[in-house]
Amino acid sequence: MPAHIAVIMDGNGRWAEARGLPRMMGHRAGVEALKTTLRFCSDLGIGALTVYAFSTENWSRPQDEVNFLMALFERVLQRELEALQQEKVRINFLGGLEVLPERLRELIKEATKLTAGNSGIHFNVCTNYGGRRELVLAAQKLAERSVKGELDPSVIDENIFAAELFTASEVDPDLLIRTSGERRISNFLLWQLAYAEIYVTDALWPDFDSSELLQALIDYQSRCRRFGGLEPITSDHLGS
Repeated sequence: MPAHIAVIMDGNGRWAEARGLPRMMGHRAGVEALKTTLRFCSDLGIGALTVYAFSTENWSRPQDEVNFLMALFERVLQRELEALQQEKVRINFLGGLEVLPERLRELIKEATKLTAGNSGIHFNVCTNYGGRRELVLAAQKLAERSVKGELDPSVIDENIFAAELFTASEVDPDLLIRTSGERRISNFLLWQLAYAEIYVTDALWPDFDSSELLQALIDYQSRCRRFGGLEPITSDHLGS
């Protein structure tokens, strides 16, 4: 089983339009699909789930849709926080949170603090997130430390760089799932997905249920993961 799954949740708007509904209804249906996926991952013992909720590029969408999404994030956090706590989910938000509406930032801070000690699945919600921006910020932090004399540039390696990323406390994803048939990673976790297995399904995100996730996991288990070597990496290799 993958220790960490990343998901690009795509197709909410198309799901709604195909049913003659406003795009906003697709986003609401997408929340239900996310709740199902999170609980199924938790039941299966998967350690972390990271989802692409709102990208830095999504600000270019119509203002009424952006406003609806911000309000939806607030309502979902308020409504689901108690359940997340009871299920021992540890929730974290990754991205440029400083530009989000004040009330949403307060709820994010509250949810993160309340669940920080939970022992269950790590649920990472990428909000106002962009992979390139994340890499630039990490480079800036390392440059600042070097200018101050706190860090010798010659010692910077992959581990030191990764420690400056939003995902510093997580192992890299083993599996990336993208819905709606699109075959792009869309500026998502550019560093972290270096060796992730990629699974694309034509299902639109609101239709992604436990059976769809099971198909993704079965496909993942059929892969031979060599990480650039000639032999697959097994638990025996990891323990040696």
